[in-house]
Amino acid sequence: MSASSPRFAFRQQSVIPGFGLTMGLTLTWLGLIVLLPLSALFIKTSELTFERFIDIVTAARTLHALQVSFGLALVAALVNVVFGAIVVWVLVRYEFPFKKVVDALIDIPFALPTAVAGIALTALYAENGWVGSLLAPLGIKVSFTPLGIVVALVFIGLPFVVRTVQPVLADLDQELEEAAASLGATRTQTLVKVVLPSIWPALLTGFALAFARAVGEYGSVIFIAGNLPGVSEIAPLLIVIRLEEFRYADATAIATVMLVASFLLLLIINRLQRWAELRGSRNA
Repeated sequence: MSASSPRFAFRQQSVIPGFGLTMGLTLTWLGLIVLLPLSALFIKTSELTFERFIDIVTAARTLHALQVSFGLALVAALVNVVFGAIVVWVLVRYEFPFKKVVDALIDIPFALPTAVAGIALTALYAENGWVGSLLAPLGIKVSFTPLGIVVALVFIGLPFVVRTVQPVLADLDQELEEAAASLGATRTQTLVKVVLPSIWPALLTGFALAFARAVGEYGSVIFIAGNLPGVSEIAPLLIVIRLEEFRYADATAIATVMLVASFLLLLIINRLQRWAELRGSRNA
């Protein structure tokens, strides 16, 4: 069998030269930016004995901080999927005044420093704030509670869902919906049977991005959370506290648990996304 056999081809032929150089730069860059810091994290954690590692990650304060970070990140991501899909539908399917302004507002959380977002949300939802003063008579307290954390995570995660789903919905041929309607499908049936299966992989991708962003969020959360241990303390804040106490191994142990848990959750989500894509291609 010749060396040029497709079975053993290392890469596809291209008229543009430079594969070796660009591949080397890619691997070097990924190694320095991604693999090296992650390796240092695991190496530092390995300084702990297994018993000490288990004691750290199973401490009541650590477990609650992890529960708050992952649980509220999941809630915020689900909220963003629902309302992000509604926002996308309005932006893509309807024309209205100042549509471009509304579309541009979606990207504000990308550009706004997270600390500024946290301060603004805290001032807005505090008991004497514009929104908080309206919620207080109803017995709803947002600032310095887990609910405030959800509000902050929804704020920073919404653009990930909108910008992921928006181009997919824009490319969806409306003739498919018209064909479904001509065959007697109701609007709900068209939405569930035609539109939703087409954008489902993009929704899962947006959910994964919003969830991953929310799990590690720090700047916007610490101002509105209250940071009470056992109540509203997030895992990233606990890591910072351990670093300030010069307990570096403890901090890396918590960070390792967050890294592994996030990786496993994202792997599951990516597999679901792949399954949805394959199912959609089979049904097409």
